[in-house]
Amino acid sequence: MREYNAEGGAPTYGGYSKHIVVDQNFVLTVPANLDMASSAPLLCAGVTVWSPMVKFGVHPRHHIAVLGLGGLGHMAAKFGVAFGCHVTVISRGLSKKESCFNELHIHDFIDSTNDDEMKAHAGNFDFIIDTICAPHNINEYVKLLKVEGTFCVVGAIPGETSISTGALLYGRKVLTASLIGGIRETQEMLDFCGRHNITCLSEVIKADYINEAYDRVCKSDVKYRFVIDTSSI
Repeated sequence: MREYNAEGGAPTYGGYSKHIVVDQNFVLTVPANLDMASSAPLLCAGVTVWSPMVKFGVHPRHHIAVLGLGGLGHMAAKFGVAFGCHVTVISRGLSKKESCFNELHIHDFIDSTNDDEMKAHAGNFDFIIDTICAPHNINEYVKLLKVEGTFCVVGAIPGETSISTGALLYGRKVLTASLIGGIRETQEMLDFCGRHNITCLSEVIKADYINEAYDRVCKSDVKYRFVIDTSSI
């Protein structure tokens, strides 16, 4: 089906177009050494965690924690390691522990269902980035921050959530949130990824596999992003 624009009636083809004209201010350069398919999610998952990590001053001396390990979480872990931080992943259960050490090269792992592990890390982190999109108790993780530590939410938690003011008052802790990022910082992220050879762990699929891929996403059965091969459309 063709679509027609409002000026002159010339046909447009949307996602089926072979050529497009864009404003140069909104064009990004992907470093030549990066695989194009595994770089595609950087423009969403990558910059979503990059933006607050840079904004709130994450630096090599920091101990940071990544809460949740999916598309966003694994990118935050990769950036943290590349920044030179001491990186800990906090995940529910142990199913992703081996992958964290072998593929993401993190320094520590916490099973959030293990009360002893959680208590042992109280007051340990300068920065925690929360990528979980399911309901969870933020207060339990704020306890893990150092004095003047920052807890940043980037996962869209459904419904309402509550925070204990006492959890923030004692230690002058900061609770903040971030959505995505602008063009300038997206290009800065891509340049950084080029220098450190960072891409998103992803699975390339054909267009006729989209329904199955969606079902797998709902079951958290993807490591960690699906990328559609548009030549299969």
